[in-house]
Amino acid sequence: MPEMYLHNTLKRRKEKFVPLDEKNVRMYVCGPTVYDRAHLGNAKSAVVFDVLNRVLRAVYGKDHVTYVSNITDIDDKILNKHQETGRPISEITRETYQWYLDDMHALNVADPDYRPRATEFVNEMIELVELLLKNGHAYEANGHVLFSVDSMPNYGFLSGRSMKEMLAGARIEVADYKKNPADFILWKPSEDGQPGWDSPWGYGRPGWHLECSAMSSKYLGNSFDIHGGGADLIFPHHENECAQSLCAHPGETFARYWVHAGMLMVDGVKMSKSLGNFYTVNQLIGEYPAEALRLLFISTHYHQPFNFTFEGLKQAKSVLDKFYNALLKVSALPVNAENTRPDERVLEALCDDLNTPLALSYLHEIVNNLNKAEQPEEQKKYKAVLLASAGVMGLLYQDPEKWFKQGSGSTVDEEEINRLIEERAAAKKEKNYARADEIRGQLKEAGIVLEDTPAGTTWKRL
Repeated sequence: MPEMYLHNTLKRRKEKFVPLDEKNVRMYVCGPTVYDRAHLGNAKSAVVFDVLNRVLRAVYGKDHVTYVSNITDIDDKILNKHQETGRPISEITRETYQWYLDDMHALNVADPDYRPRATEFVNEMIELVELLLKNGHAYEANGHVLFSVDSMPNYGFLSGRSMKEMLAGARIEVADYKKNPADFILWKPSEDGQPGWDSPWGYGRPGWHLECSAMSSKYLGNSFDIHGGGADLIFPHHENECAQSLCAHPGETFARYWVHAGMLMVDGVKMSKSLGNFYTVNQLIGEYPAEALRLLFISTHYHQPFNFTFEGLKQAKSVLDKFYNALLKVSALPVNAENTRPDERVLEALCDDLNTPLALSYLHEIVNNLNKAEQPEEQKKYKAVLLASAGVMGLLYQDPEKWFKQGSGSTVDEEEINRLIEERAAAKKEKNYARADEIRGQLKEAGIVLEDTPAGTTWKRL
């Protein structure tokens, strides 16, 4: 079993990963708030932690990892969408949740073992607030229940920020009923027409930070191994999760390793709707293969800032063209990739804080070896190792022939392509080579390349 190392935000360094229980490695990752289409930031985080999930299963065994990622289906953003559109909240969250699933499946992001919805765990959230009140870490004010940051001497230990820095670096809600401006809401009253639940403090709803603490402890216990999310969540979300969980359950550790994916930029600047550089997954995978977007995400080390460019996306597609072309040449050779051990160098790179750029460089070497191999047994060996190694990163999951036939700039449908190929074959049979060449040229202009093989003519989209 190779040793694993992860950059732990809690310790501000890369350190050896030692799970609480090797038979049940437990990871929680903050999922999306379902009010709109998933954007690039949502997708990048999901892909990063999907790779970590795959690596953990490769190291500890498929049945020895429990992965939980939540869905936030009650939030001010959802309420705003409801007020803007007039559509029922349940309809908004149901639709956008399905959009999210569709996008993640297109990116080959495996479903977590559990995907809890916040609205299903309000009772557990109320119990958590009651514990915090009982332990002297929360107080009631104006129908709200707030966490008292002054009750926790080391508040801010996850982000490593002073109280002054925390107040300056976040949009703190100013309210005269707060004892400290940094105190955050655990429970707040719901206004008429807003969703809410009965509680000891009146009809209301939970604060955002409370949700993840309740759901993670429900499935993983009060002490577990890994908590993940984007770097933008370190403060205040993860800081406040830490605070309330540790104060509600003294003696427990909550998450022992905090893993954060670097910030996402587009063409070197922060992605935002106001700058016109905001992209959803659905927009991009309508024009480019989803797998190219996945490869682009992991071409940069997860801990570093990630810069999205369309040129990078095109290059990622070119790399996959090379990989799938190698597989296409040996498509007739059967292999059992599921029972093949990934290349040790690939696994070692991934165990070293998910060094995907290094792991991808080894994939290129394996592809080159596959292209050079001449004997079927040697080709089968490299093909199996390539698929097994790529699989740990969630790559090369498609049929090679289908890869080259998926959407591009070409508007010619498959039925028309096959009709023209048959016409070309008939023209060649009649020795009408001028017509055969004309058809080849016609298809090439439409973005379709023909390849004549002993088994017949195949085609690819450019």
